[in-house]
Amino acid sequence: MNRTPRPALHLSTRRLATIAAVAAGALLATACAPWRIWTVAELARGARPFTAHPAQPDKRLLVVGDSTAVGTGASTPAQSLPGLIGQQHPRWRIDNLAANGARFADVAAQLERADGGYDMVLVLAGGNDVIRFTPADTLRAELQRTMSLALQKGRRVVLMPCGDVGHAPFFAPPLSWVMSRRSKRLHALAQDAAADHGAHYVRLLRPRDQDPFVSRRDTLNAADGLHPSSAGYQEWYRALVAQGGLPAP
Repeated sequence: MNRTPRPALHLSTRRLATIAAVAAGALLATACAPWRIWTVAELARGARPFTAHPAQPDKRLLVVGDSTAVGTGASTPAQSLPGLIGQQHPRWRIDNLAANGARFADVAAQLERADGGYDMVLVLAGGNDVIRFTPADTLRAELQRTMSLALQKGRRVVLMPCGDVGHAPFFAPPLSWVMSRRSKRLHALAQDAAADHGAHYVRLLRPRDQDPFVSRRDTLNAADGLHPSSAGYQEWYRALVAQGGLPAP
């Protein structure tokens, strides 16, 4: 009697093993610190985007993006990245349309409803596309769309994706490894999109042994283990200035 070949079964087994590994990682990530999920929600509820409207501004800055543009994790809005910019440039008008949970598709929608005529547009996003598994082709298209819209709104565009999501204390292996791979893919696509549109790309992605959010995790990460703390946003601000994304005061 002829036997049915079994390659399809082998492939299915490999796929199931991969799914099981990711699921196990998700369980580990939450089981290690289940209170962090609640803390993420609490920090998001309490976060407010920083804005500044001086009477006669020298420049106009538009901020769009996700929770990192809102400043979730910072102790006050003034200690968020846009807040730190406002402290160093008190004569800048800063409008902030960012929202917690935004992916690049949502960032594009933020830009669509924004006014034009800005001196600079700062785009802070990417973490939700990593965590929520936005397909690479979709992410590429939304990044390109975001850059195109941003250039319609401001003379200069700075794209600053989040760092390595897999390095966040919120995640444990093997899910953290998946997040790191996806973070690298995000930055590759972001760098390409910025180059295609003449935008300035700021790289927060670093190897684990060079990432201050790993070596100084207790001070640079917020209580939820997912967002930067006030000190973490200061680290981001220094990177923004050091890489030429923002003029020194």
